[in-house]
Amino acid sequence: MTGGQPAEGGFTVSQIAHQVAAEGTRKLAIVSDDPDKYPANYFPPGATIHHRRELDAVQRTLREIEGLTVLIYDQTCAAEKRRRRKRGLFPDPAKRVFINERVCEGCGDCSVASNCVSVQPLETELGRKRRIDQSNCNKDFSCIEGFCPSFVMVQDPKLRKADRTAADPKALFADLPTPPVSALTNPYNILITGIGGTGVITIGALLGMAAHVEGLACSTLDFTGLSQKNGAVMSHVRLAPASDMLTTVRIAPGNANLILGCDLVVATSVPALSRAERGVTRAVVNADLLPTASFVIDPDIDFEASSMRDALNGAVRPDDLDILDATGLATALMGDSIATNAFMLGFAFQRGAIPLSLEAILKAIELNGAAIEMNKTAFSWGRLAAHDLQRVISAARFKSAGAAPAKKTLDEAIAFRAKFLTDYQDAAYAKRYLDDVARVRTAETAAAPGSQDLTEAFAKGLFKLMAYKDEYEVARLYSDGEFGKALREQFEGNSGLKVLLAPPLLAQRDPVTGRLQKREFGPWIFTAFGVLAKLKGLRGTAFDVFGYTAERKMERALPVEYSAMILRHLDGRKPLDLPRLVALAKAADLVRGYGHIKEGNVARYRTECARLERAIGQPLAQAAE
Repeated sequence: MTGGQPAEGGFTVSQIAHQVAAEGTRKLAIVSDDPDKYPANYFPPGATIHHRRELDAVQRTLREIEGLTVLIYDQTCAAEKRRRRKRGLFPDPAKRVFINERVCEGCGDCSVASNCVSVQPLETELGRKRRIDQSNCNKDFSCIEGFCPSFVMVQDPKLRKADRTAADPKALFADLPTPPVSALTNPYNILITGIGGTGVITIGALLGMAAHVEGLACSTLDFTGLSQKNGAVMSHVRLAPASDMLTTVRIAPGNANLILGCDLVVATSVPALSRAERGVTRAVVNADLLPTASFVIDPDIDFEASSMRDALNGAVRPDDLDILDATGLATALMGDSIATNAFMLGFAFQRGAIPLSLEAILKAIELNGAAIEMNKTAFSWGRLAAHDLQRVISAARFKSAGAAPAKKTLDEAIAFRAKFLTDYQDAAYAKRYLDDVARVRTAETAAAPGSQDLTEAFAKGLFKLMAYKDEYEVARLYSDGEFGKALREQFEGNSGLKVLLAPPLLAQRDPVTGRLQKREFGPWIFTAFGVLAKLKGLRGTAFDVFGYTAERKMERALPVEYSAMILRHLDGRKPLDLPRLVALAKAADLVRGYGHIKEGNVARYRTECARLERAIGQPLAQAAE
């Protein structure tokens, strides 16, 4: 519901509040994402109004009051806001959230705070970070509540359009052959799978309308589940020459002629693959891995893309399978990931897997009435990708944003981190890193010739602890030019910026939790960043005003403790327990985040280290005990 607008049942928030107040309520509290929107005297006397970030505290207060208490949560569904904004029916805030990935620690607190799947994983050389999918973002802005200085509010943003100067679509599509369409003599079954909110149901509806235009019988059955929360969605589409041939609407196991997988996760689920039959089913699958709610719970979740591809190869013949990064291509070409499913439909059509005419499908897109030109163009790009994928890649100047970086050799990875630490502090600091890595490498080579696992884990773990992000480092990562470059790749023009920070020496504390509270800092903060970054030489000295806090003292101690911990197990006095030592070295990855988030993770890290150290050298059964 929204303040002043009728809620479900036709009542406004004010009317509901006055009604419950008249029932002898001891306490009435209203929680909203925008508490300032209510006019004076809108609620009955004694009612209190709170921002949604105070929800937990309000609930704790109400539970201590004897008698009837009422809490009204007033907020329009974020997904519904996004739909209305596209139609011009809801105010569209002139701002967007952007994450400085180099400042991000990958702790996942922003996902916990927002429960939003537009906060997506970004694989980098320095581990998994976070990015905002601007095409999918519903501008709820709850992600900025995560305790992290990587969040930037971009004012009056203009998303960079797809660069189409490299190719004229009409010229590219001019020589595109139309695939032959076979006349249907039996039912033809299409299973469309994907994630809620991306247009899966729309594709099913388009096929149904195209079948109607073609004079064919059609049935559709949609399984939406928790689609608004980016849950799995499946649409069963059955086509036939006559309606009496469609006795059921659900596609039976093994009876799918086509699986149109708009994302890899749902397409390889058991319900989807159970409809496949080797030699019968074709599959056209988007390689993109859209994060689901499980990513919020476990920020380190392994999406297991290779096992998903293996599952597809086991379900259909290699000649009947196409897997492509449709999201990356469609976004690069159209500037919006919502074009992905129309792109996929075009690809499948050009492969001859859609038994409908081109004219019928284009007519259905027109009759749908939403984003007609975009959907037609995306459909045509998909057709061209099926005909000549390299031409599409060239036209898109394609580089998948979510792709993992090329894997470096161990020597390259160590050199990369040493260079980073030189920029972070100085050459002496980098030499300290290289010396410790060399000691571990020598010990591992002597004890287990040919092995590099411990050295690699230690090199990455020690770097992570040495490159802790204090005030100087955060300032450097905002002012060295890389942040501005990343921002320009996503937004056009000179957008105003505000950075959300909670400086330990300046920020206020929440009166309930005692935690530092973030606030916005305007464009002037970038000048301050430039000055602060030049003062990195003060780090760890008596003149380091930030270095006296408990958090900074802890961060300086961690790499020293870590090196000593690993090296004492490499003294040669006992056999090398390589698997457990590697696990011990990798435990450093638990140390992430800022402030209270980092403190909690350091406690987890030390507990895990103690457990692993106790297990080193013990038989497996004894260690498990």
